[in-house]
Amino acid sequence: MPSFSYKALDKNGKEIRGNIEATGEDAVVERLRSMGYYVTQINKHKQGVGQMDLSDLPIVRIVGKIISRGKVGLKHMSAFSRQLATLIGAGLPLLRSLQILHEQVEDRNLKDALIGITESVEGGSSLSEAMAKYPKIFNRLYVNMVKAGEIGGALEQVLDRLALFQEKSQAVRSKVKGAMWYPAVVISIALIVVAVILIWVVPNFAAMFEGLGGELPYLTQLLVDISDGLVIYWYYPLMFIIATIMFFKFMGSFSTGRYILDRVKLRLPIFGTIVQKSAIARFARTFGTLLDTGVPILQTLLIVKDTSGNEVISRAMIDIHASIRDGDTVSEPMKSFSIFPPLVVHMIAVGEETGALDKMLIKVAEAYEREVDDAVDGLAKLIEPLLIVMLGGIIGTVVVALYLPIFTITNQIK
Repeated sequence: MPSFSYKALDKNGKEIRGNIEATGEDAVVERLRSMGYYVTQINKHKQGVGQMDLSDLPIVRIVGKIISRGKVGLKHMSAFSRQLATLIGAGLPLLRSLQILHEQVEDRNLKDALIGITESVEGGSSLSEAMAKYPKIFNRLYVNMVKAGEIGGALEQVLDRLALFQEKSQAVRSKVKGAMWYPAVVISIALIVVAVILIWVVPNFAAMFEGLGGELPYLTQLLVDISDGLVIYWYYPLMFIIATIMFFKFMGSFSTGRYILDRVKLRLPIFGTIVQKSAIARFARTFGTLLDTGVPILQTLLIVKDTSGNEVISRAMIDIHASIRDGDTVSEPMKSFSIFPPLVVHMIAVGEETGALDKMLIKVAEAYEREVDDAVDGLAKLIEPLLIVMLGGIIGTVVVALYLPIFTITNQIK
């Protein structure tokens, strides 16, 4: 972003000099005016090659936006929410707080969004209205909570709750991703190693076996046949991988496809339990946080539907929304959905009866977040020895198959 030096007069007529980053001279003038200064001179700094920020280059920014798809990670969002709450709590005006954060945030997408948000707020929009213009960064959950905080005059507290919500969500998501990715990465590395052996090592042994003559053992012959097929038809596995990725992308692009995939995930052995518990934890924390902030329950259910991350829960929210609209309870329609265990339904029913549904939902979220931690730790202890045995078995079988003819020939010579 360009840097400008400026001269300005404060309210007492004292000259002030400084440097500021902005998209252009008009933005500099607007920002200084919002700070109560009268601008007398603006000069744009020239950047040398060594001083140029590569992240400001158009090609770098375009590539970065394509990779990130315009989104911002929960880590950056939670830090932004916490810092904005701190600045507002310290008594700084909202506009000045946004300007300070724009200079501090590291994520390029969030930095660019803050420019537009600052300009919208300067133009008279509320913070929630300005954030709503960037749905990839500030989802409906975030915007509605900020709106509730503005209406209730508790923006600082709401931003603190948002930061806590995002930190908890990030922790659960990292745990689940770690549980899923660890075996996937190990198995992928094992497959790559085996493929390298089959494509480059086995053909050399096969040539040596042909020179020795005689019939190969069944296991060795099978390995040589697989190697020959992989060398000739190497593009088949590659096409299969690409087709599988495209299939899952296609299935995830529409509601019915996502529902089928989420149902399959929930029925997976071992992993299905973790997926279910993490989905319930996210649902309960989102639901409870919105209610605690003061968002109306019908609007809350629609937001939970859009932000649950699980199509099975999203469809359940439609039925629950219709039930409440007709004067029924939250817990009653939940009984017909197997994703919600009886304990969760019972706790929510107790929360409704006592008038503390938001607090009960937070307790459900905390309980299931602990269960996700325990389940992931247990899975890690279980899966590590299984992977070691599996990898040892694969590599051991390949080694035995390669050296079995040598042992056979040695016995024949004896």
